[in-house]
Amino acid sequence: MKWADVTLKEFQSALASSDPTPGGGSAAAVALGQAAALAKMVADLTLGNDKYSDGWTISDSVNTIATPLLEEGLELAQLDSQAFDAVVSGFKLPKSTEQEKEIRREEIRTSMLGAAKVPYDTACHALDLLKLLPDLAMLGNENAVSDVGVASLLASAALKGAIFNIEINLNSLPESYGIEMRAHLPELSSEAKIHSRLCMEAVRQRLANE
Repeated sequence: MKWADVTLKEFQSALASSDPTPGGGSAAAVALGQAAALAKMVADLTLGNDKYSDGWTISDSVNTIATPLLEEGLELAQLDSQAFDAVVSGFKLPKSTEQEKEIRREEIRTSMLGAAKVPYDTACHALDLLKLLPDLAMLGNENAVSDVGVASLLASAALKGAIFNIEINLNSLPESYGIEMRAHLPELSSEAKIHSRLCMEAVRQRLANE
């Protein structure tokens, strides 16, 4: 099933089911796409409006990042489910002989690495978007600042949720796997906290000044 082609109700029901996919990684990717959609809406409401001309540059930057994420978020949701399905398939491989055990072990490790890479991509994209939202909140169309706030919360959820999924998969692997991701995780976590806070502060400040 392709998540981009189902209704919201169908996707929600799939999340609620006892099936292993879709799970949190797919939900995080969907949240990324929704964050991008809201951010794009605010950017488009700002561009061309002379009252908010100071916000045109940041709106252009937001659109550059957000527009591709409308599709990419959905694609990452699909890839996340497929990646974990591969992990499940790996565990179902035969293990009667030493050779079978070795093949099974390597297949599980390879698929788990893939299951970490997809949310890693989600997290990196979410951070790219999140970094732009404080300026959009301060300079964009004031009538949509609450929408920037929701976009910020969704992008933050996508980022932090993806980090959880990276960690749970890497924790099941030897340290020689996912070296680059492991090295980047502390920075991702730190940046998630910093920019999530900056977004909320910017939104609250703009709301207070209205």
